[in-house]
Amino acid sequence: MSNEHEEQEGLQMSFLDHLDELRQRLIHSVIAIAVTFALCFTFSDRIFNFLAVPVKREMCKEQLDKQATYGQPKLDSLNVGQIVQYSFAQQTAINNVPVPVGTTIRCKVVTTNGNKSLVLADTWTVGKNTIAAETPLSEVVNSKSLVGCGELILLGVASGFTLYMRVALYVGLGLAIPFLLYQVWAFISPGLYKHEKKYAVPVLTMTGFFFLAGAAFAYYIAFPAACNYLLGLQTSGGFQTMPDAEQYFDLIILIMIGLGIVFQIPTLAFVLGRIGLITPRMMLKMWRYAIVIIAIVSAVLTPTADAFNMIIFAAPMVVLYFLSVGIVWFFGKQRRKEEESTELVTTE
Repeated sequence: MSNEHEEQEGLQMSFLDHLDELRQRLIHSVIAIAVTFALCFTFSDRIFNFLAVPVKREMCKEQLDKQATYGQPKLDSLNVGQIVQYSFAQQTAINNVPVPVGTTIRCKVVTTNGNKSLVLADTWTVGKNTIAAETPLSEVVNSKSLVGCGELILLGVASGFTLYMRVALYVGLGLAIPFLLYQVWAFISPGLYKHEKKYAVPVLTMTGFFFLAGAAFAYYIAFPAACNYLLGLQTSGGFQTMPDAEQYFDLIILIMIGLGIVFQIPTLAFVLGRIGLITPRMMLKMWRYAIVIIAIVSAVLTPTADAFNMIIFAAPMVVLYFLSVGIVWFFGKQRRKEEESTELVTTE
């Protein structure tokens, strides 16, 4: 009877030890999140400006295209040296001096590297600024001179503070993820076998690498293409785009996190291949079903309904799927060799 009581007390102490360990890991995780949140809140304005670069660049591009379309005459039908009138179709400022819409200046047609372009025909004085004749018009009208080019708006009085809080929270969580994963690993590792512990380093490395790759793909390729399509659609419809900063942040964070998760296909394939749940032959047989699932996922993630942007989102997923076939073939084969060596040693 006493032995049973001692075993029960030992189990109870072991369970309490696990609870104490879990409590310590949670406290460390909360402290890490608080530190990264405070750090990111200090630089939240710079972080948001970095995230807003894609939409600002595309908005400036659309406004410059609109200015060129409505303000610049057709150069193909003009002769070199001919004097034409150029009208400002967008609200513009030259060194902070506003130039009203409809202002007309004299320009001359010249050739530069075999292409026709416009330069100022006369010296132009704007406020206290004097722009010399022969100055290329492209230097006068650029993304920095367009008023309101790439500006996002806030609808509420406290929206700026709320936005920066959310930026700091999301980015702080992202920075704290490696430490949080370590805390999870430190908690569960004592209960794993030795061969299972060997999977931790490659799995964590692949998870971090492919998540960053997915977020970078969303920021540099997928989202700018979607912005270009959406802004072009609204401009062609005669609308003036004034994006809400909070809605924009929700959209770009959703796409970056979504593609970061989608890019975990090789990591998932590595884990399933190592434990023997999938094989390269199985994946090759099911490639048609995989393409259908990838098309559905890309349709959900894509903020537009056009086929071009769906292809941009789907193409890397298809590449990652077939890359996963190679990963499963290599590491699955390696595992089989390890099992055969173990069986041979046991037999001997």
